[in-house]
Amino acid sequence: MKRLLTIILLILSLAGRINAGNITSEGAWCWFADPRALHYQNAAGTINATYIGFIDIHGNIRATQVDFVNGRRDEVLIRSYFQPDDHNNPTFLILPDERVMIFYTRHTDEPCIWYRISQRPGDITSLGREHRIETNHNTTYPSPFIMSDDPSHIYLCWRGINWHPTIARLTLPDAEDNVTVDFGPKQIVQSTGARPYAKYQSNGRDKIYLTYTTGHPDNEWPCWLYFNVIDINHGNGPILRDIKGNELARISEQTFRVSKSEEYKAQYPLTLIDSPSDSRNWVWQISTDAQERPVVAMTRISNDKNSHTYLHAKWTGKEWRLTELADGGHAFHQSWQRTEKCYSGGMAIDPSNTNVVYLSVPVGNVYEISKVTLKDNGKIKERTYVTTSSAKNNMRPYVIPGSETSPLRLCWMHGDYYYWMVNRNFPQGYPTSIESDYDFNELNAHVTEDVKILLDEKDYKGQTLQVGPLMIGVDADNYLYIRSQRRVERSQCRYLTSDDWSRFSSGTSGDSWPTRINSAHITLSQEDGYTILRRNGAIEIKVKL
Repeated sequence: MKRLLTIILLILSLAGRINAGNITSEGAWCWFADPRALHYQNAAGTINATYIGFIDIHGNIRATQVDFVNGRRDEVLIRSYFQPDDHNNPTFLILPDERVMIFYTRHTDEPCIWYRISQRPGDITSLGREHRIETNHNTTYPSPFIMSDDPSHIYLCWRGINWHPTIARLTLPDAEDNVTVDFGPKQIVQSTGARPYAKYQSNGRDKIYLTYTTGHPDNEWPCWLYFNVIDINHGNGPILRDIKGNELARISEQTFRVSKSEEYKAQYPLTLIDSPSDSRNWVWQISTDAQERPVVAMTRISNDKNSHTYLHAKWTGKEWRLTELADGGHAFHQSWQRTEKCYSGGMAIDPSNTNVVYLSVPVGNVYEISKVTLKDNGKIKERTYVTTSSAKNNMRPYVIPGSETSPLRLCWMHGDYYYWMVNRNFPQGYPTSIESDYDFNELNAHVTEDVKILLDEKDYKGQTLQVGPLMIGVDADNYLYIRSQRRVERSQCRYLTSDDWSRFSSGTSGDSWPTRINSAHITLSQEDGYTILRRNGAIEIKVKL
């Protein structure tokens, strides 16, 4: 057997003991693919868990699961060696059988949508194989929904056809976890702008609310903000409506056309949230209040892009009421004078109380997370701070859907940020952590005996190492595997990273730069009857051997 390791040692691992509030030391997300985190608790009390997804600068799509029933935290590797781009964070959906479905895509340069499904209800530490939904166009920002008026389908929205909001209806996964597209994909709207940016929110019953811009605010001045309702029509083919229910288009037959002209404004006033003549709008979130009236978090950006203002837009039943919340300063990141000048620090609405909004605001030389509470009349009631005296920026806050009774509610990015992608022009990318408002030290320690292995890049594939009755190795296709006397279990993730993007990639051009791993900690443990292999702390294989 060739040399495969530099160190083997026996250790005690404490799962669940981490720095208070820290979800991961390496992770980021964009704000258009949602839900990027989700809490689910069933009536039987057997599931009470939070799932938080992110992507790191090495191209690893990962998620943290916080299991409040068993008092433990686990990190899961969903996909390695992916395009290292913060647009590619995963999104979550709870299926009718309580399993968790996870969607993810590359940013603009691949005609497919990927997904994996947990093999046990409410537990993403045991994910099934990776599946691919083929499309004839690029894909970004998957947002999935299941509606009670059509419970046998998944409605999936993303940026797709002609770089515009797109929808498809999928069958529920079959016995092999395959889905079929049985409606669409269909382009929902066509703008005069090249790339409308959309956010979606469902009432869980029969409607998907949709708000979107004329285009990218970098390229559109002025840039308007629109609002539509997708009526799933009891599964008979979705209908696009304005906020008062007037039909705009049958999505199967027609793409609704929008513009930022006075003629359009006069003809379709009930499709507009804001139609400025002198600023650039961007959108952060859409939610609904207790009366199911839409509430939107948005920013107005000046013509020179150096001044950002946060606004709370609420439909009163008669009109959109806009409340200015705070000055957002300029773009939050280190490269703001060079690129992406419309990247505000970020906003998040509390879906359980839409009068509460979290903002990333400049305080001295850094961005802090503040909390603004509104009165029912739209006036500001209170301002407080979630973070103070930070050494680095706090940005892109997110209130976890479904977390009303959970102690883990708010999370955000923290640290330096140079660009949304790792490439040769911005090799540092987005080296941020994900933080939260929850003290993870409250979790119980889970003690298990592990073998820790440091694999050697020089003797890389086709190698095996005996650990008790099991063999660990990397096969010819660069996948880790575990071999027992009865079977071989291969990882779904390649034993590669995307670090060479920082030297060779010029952007979202469909390129791939496989990078051999020069060191990684591979731990093997026996927990609750499962053999678990972790790479750098994240579960990669979990199987009963």
